[in-house]
Amino acid sequence: MNTKHIVAGIENNLVITAYVNKKGTAAEVVADKIGKLDCVDSVRIVTPDKALEILRARLGNQADVLTLLDDNPLPPSVEIKLKNASAVSVVARELLSMEEVEDIVYAGELAKRLEIISRFISKFSFGVLAIALAVGALVVFNTIRIGVYARREEIEIMLLIGATPGFVAFPFVLHGSIISALGALLAGASVFLSYDRVVGALKASMPFLNFMTDRAVVMDLWLLLVGGGLTVGWICSWLAVSKFVRQAMRPH
Repeated sequence: MNTKHIVAGIENNLVITAYVNKKGTAAEVVADKIGKLDCVDSVRIVTPDKALEILRARLGNQADVLTLLDDNPLPPSVEIKLKNASAVSVVARELLSMEEVEDIVYAGELAKRLEIISRFISKFSFGVLAIALAVGALVVFNTIRIGVYARREEIEIMLLIGATPGFVAFPFVLHGSIISALGALLAGASVFLSYDRVVGALKASMPFLNFMTDRAVVMDLWLLLVGGGLTVGWICSWLAVSKFVRQAMRPH
């Protein structure tokens, strides 16, 4: 989810930064020319002092390294925000054709690479989820089946004196559901308690990436885990006990 959030943020705020020479009004000339293109949404001139201020804010706790600089090495630049990502190549060619422009930087290639990583992480996460579900289901199924087998004589007696299959199965289904729900609660609690620390550490090392900080998302994930745990526990428990009940009800 964080990877997709970062990719979406880059694509929705795609900005081309054109670094210009320090001669006269080069930045104003570039801004005026490029601002006339239909695919350009907005243009902003960033002075060297403003660029240093922005860099200091983005570095956060690591901004102390800037005190080692004697002079401001950052050149003036023009930030061009586009209306859509498909116009990147057109604007890039136009900028490179201007003699005032020394270099351009844009996140289009980064967005493509992040999209590849996002697809890989989605597939990997789905595989991990499938394995976790299979292992969890197997554990619950075997746990309930062992419990049913240990009480097989009591179950047979209950069925002989008229107990319904649902009445016999209910305690075992409840047991399996509780086991799964507790496991999901522990998993959700670990995510809830550790998420802020993990994201904080990632933001400290990669301050340019926009991670998700909304606690509501973590709460939704917790509820999803608990709901999924209850569902898996109920289904596996019912399968484990119903198979034995059907066998016990067959005439000998």
